[in-house]
Amino acid sequence: MDLESLTIRELRELAALAKGLLGGEACSAPNPPADPYLPWVGKAIFIRTVTHHFTGRLVAVYAGELVVEDAAWIADDGRFAQAMETGQFSEVEPYPNGRLVIGRGSIIDVFCYGKDTPRVQK
Repeated sequence: MDLESLTIRELRELAALAKGLLGGEACSAPNPPADPYLPWVGKAIFIRTVTHHFTGRLVAVYAGELVVEDAAWIADDGRFAQAMETGQFSEVEPYPNGRLVIGRGSIIDVFCYGKDTPRVQK
C-alpha cells in the first residue's frame, strides 16, 4: 500500500478502524479537550504521585510534565474527603515562590479542588 496515493475515503476508513481499535468514542465525552488537564489551567489542583502529594495552581501542561505555582508538598492530607472539600490539610510544606514541575509518569491521580492553595507551613 502506497500511503502517498491514499484517497480521502481510504483515509477515513483507516481512521475509523484506528478509532475502533483504540476505544473510540465509547470511552470519551463529545469533543474532549486534547489533554484532560487543559480545562484546569489556572485552578488549584491536588496531585497524588507514587511517592508524594502536592497542591498548586496549574499553569502549564506538557506531554511529560505538569507545571504548578504556589506549590506545597502535602505530607499528611488528613481525612481525604474532608481535605478535598475544604482545602485544609493536616501537614503542609510550602515550596518557595516559583514553579514546580511534576513528571506525569509519576502521577496516580489529579483532583481539581478549586480552593486556594495552602501557603502556610503546618
